[in-house]
Amino acid sequence: MGLLDGKCGLIVGIANDRSYAWHIAKAIHDHGGTCAYAHIPGEKNERRTSKAVEKIHGDARMYSCDAGSDEDLDALFANYAKDHERLDFLVHSIAFADREWLQPGMFAKTPRKAYLDAIDISAYTLSAMSGRAQEQMAKNGGGSIMAMSYYGAEKVVPGYNVMGVAKSCLESTARYLAFELGEQNIRVNTMSGGFLRTLASSAVGGTDEMEAAAKQKAPLRRLVEGADVGKTAVYLASDLSSGVTGENIYVDCGINTLGV
Repeated sequence: MGLLDGKCGLIVGIANDRSYAWHIAKAIHDHGGTCAYAHIPGEKNERRTSKAVEKIHGDARMYSCDAGSDEDLDALFANYAKDHERLDFLVHSIAFADREWLQPGMFAKTPRKAYLDAIDISAYTLSAMSGRAQEQMAKNGGGSIMAMSYYGAEKVVPGYNVMGVAKSCLESTARYLAFELGEQNIRVNTMSGGFLRTLASSAVGGTDEMEAAAKQKAPLRRLVEGADVGKTAVYLASDLSSGVTGENIYVDCGINTLGV
């Protein structure tokens, strides 16, 4: 018997089988949950997400969605509701910033559009998705919404730049959502995962130094693994976390506890 037997939800953000979203989906599936998936539009992106999902299970529903489009978001949640009676969990694992500005020394030069685009896709979309998920979650007594953050949201990580600002916005957005949706027993939390070499992290300048420092300094003397975040997601999606909302949970082998 799994912790998530009977629960069903939507995973947004699987790029490949190295992404945090993939490890979250795998852990949820391993514990009995049913997952559907949203991917970036385009045949190449659909094929890439489908290939990753097939390593978990082969019968999943997949939906195309441009998170920057209100029409696409409306369609995503409408189609999900047609295909599934329940929405017990929603995983937001998407972010975007123009990699040209994710280099040490480039933050002050970030143009307005690049700055606002990062906020839009990386943070506003959590609110946009939560608002669309609210009714179906509430209909079945509540649910769990979770999003992926990073320590660069609160401390300077050279090169993380506007993405750090966007992640700060994401964490604050989650807290306000937690307050507003709590009346319907909908919990909203973020997970601050440690450094993991993914497509997203490869866009940030100085990642080799970040990886080496994290491995050397972390209290657990190792880098975080995708499975570590997946297990935490299972906890957040399950009834074990019934009293946890508005929190940012660190899953980084303790690196956030260090002062130097």
